[in-house]
Amino acid sequence: MFGVAAVALTTALTLSACGGSDPLSTTASAAPSASGSGGAASAKVVVGSFDFPESVLLASIYAQALQAKGVTVEEKPNIGSREVVYDQIKSGGLTVLPEYAGSLLAFIDKSSTARTKDDILAGLKAKLPPELEILEPAAAEDNNSLTVTKATADKYKLATIEDLAKVSKDLTVGGPPEFKDRQEENFKTVYGLEFKQWKPTGATTADAIKSGTVQVGNVFTTDPKIVLNDLVPLQDNKNAFGSENVTPLVHKAEANDTVVSTLNAISAKLDTETLVSLMKRIAVDKDDPPAVAKDWLTQNGLL
Repeated sequence: MFGVAAVALTTALTLSACGGSDPLSTTASAAPSASGSGGAASAKVVVGSFDFPESVLLASIYAQALQAKGVTVEEKPNIGSREVVYDQIKSGGLTVLPEYAGSLLAFIDKSSTARTKDDILAGLKAKLPPELEILEPAAAEDNNSLTVTKATADKYKLATIEDLAKVSKDLTVGGPPEFKDRQEENFKTVYGLEFKQWKPTGATTADAIKSGTVQVGNVFTTDPKIVLNDLVPLQDNKNAFGSENVTPLVHKAEANDTVVSTLNAISAKLDTETLVSLMKRIAVDKDDPPAVAKDWLTQNGLL
């Protein structure tokens, strides 16, 4: 999931993952199945998620909507990073995964220079293996950012990521454990950034920025802690990060017409403002993702 949204709110890898159960354990939700290629799935559909709350929320939205259409659903929340989860959906161990378009393309095609939504989607359609397919992307985006405190921004006169180049060697940057491997060379190539140290701050990145443990952090732009902690996402003025539209990724063999139409209907209604408000309920109000998902689906006539 990398890019900077205009909205200053986020969660993805910057908030702690929900639940403490075995991430490979399953929650099966059986609903009456129907036969026929256009009806509900007769076989089980497995919906997975990455190990952060927003992904868990999106997977719950997908799972509950599919159940309402008579699909038998098994849920596998909090599995892990893309490095782990992608192999599972490619092999058919998962049927459905909420993905982020730019990060997915960067993962499967490390040479890609696509940054706009249309170019990224075209790249995905060209590069995904034949067993996988992306469905309709949502308007909702949860982009990547490099974020600092207001004090740091004022001290070094930082407004853009490009501004970091003159001081980055004196600063420590934090993010998910895989952040360094994914982005170090990209930052050097696009902006000439070289940081003093990289720290795997993971779910605590926004808090680590506020406390001064790191001076710069990879915070997702739907994270409410950006506003709550008075943080400043720096403008990605050279487009190091790609557009991150929420996009269903499916294993085609198990994704029949009902699965496809149901997930596309969700994408048609999900925008960034909505995602921010849903994540506030989870990150700030401490509501459970399945309850938040059910409320949104009900309000939008999808249950």
